[in-house]
Amino acid sequence: MSALVRIGTRRSRLALAQSGMMQRAIGAALGVAPADLDAAVPLVEIVTTGDRIQDRRLLEVGGKALFTKEIEEALLDGRVDVAVHSMKDVPADQPESLCIAAVPEREDARDAFISEAWATFDDLPADARLGTASLRRQAQALAARPDLKIEMLRGNVDTRLRRLADGDFDAILLAVSGLNRLGRPEVIGEHLSLDRFLPAPGQGALALQTRAEDLNAAWIDALNHAETALCIAAERGAMRALEGSCRTAVGAHAAVTDGRLRLTTEMLSPDGSARWRRSGEIQAEAGEDAARELGERLGAEVHDAAGDQRIAL
Repeated sequence: MSALVRIGTRRSRLALAQSGMMQRAIGAALGVAPADLDAAVPLVEIVTTGDRIQDRRLLEVGGKALFTKEIEEALLDGRVDVAVHSMKDVPADQPESLCIAAVPEREDARDAFISEAWATFDDLPADARLGTASLRRQAQALAARPDLKIEMLRGNVDTRLRRLADGDFDAILLAVSGLNRLGRPEVIGEHLSLDRFLPAPGQGALALQTRAEDLNAAWIDALNHAETALCIAAERGAMRALEGSCRTAVGAHAAVTDGRLRLTTEMLSPDGSARWRRSGEIQAEAGEDAARELGERLGAEVHDAAGDQRIAL
């Protein structure tokens, strides 16, 4: 059987787990028999610049677009037909002729606290070593615990867990969604609250990116989860207004309850000493454009509240 849809994916175990989920879903939407799945909906593994650079923060070498650039080039060149990205890695602005075609149902958006010795974040002793490469997590952790020693931690999930086990850190912070998708929820000591650790915009969600000309492909509607897409539109609206990237500590999370979409977004100084936050809501039935506008408005309010202090960011 010839390929119907070729999926571009990073090579990490988490990326392959996520892409494998989408491979099965796309195959089901196309009516492909399980035995034919690898031939009809093949995974095309692509090494990105972000995967190659493991010794520095992304903000030092070009930002989170380093995880998507090579896969987007494969889309534009016609080597793959859809890219599966972690939504939080997707920059606010799409390259010309590409689009986010579908947003599958979201996993848990929270951050996870993981430690060999301490049950919760608040149990950490003074001057404990906390491993993370995320400027957002760093700022939020220091906002709650200025005494902590934040140390840079890059690498895939297995590498980070191994370094924790080896004693390089007293605790680390990871996304709950990635641990769940890898079948490792047992390592989570505490699911951190959405209030203290507001997630990165799009955290826990996936983005299915295609060429704009393929937006109406038959399988796309089957994979899009309307409520998740609505929430992501709001969060990414805030991210765009806040210039959200690896260079700024930005959080945003939206949820639908009783027919209303509520969004909270914030910006922090890297040392956690300053925090600017806004929340707002609309009727969910207002749709994605209205959700995006809500995000942009709240993000602009946070941006304006930070004012000249943003220079410190």
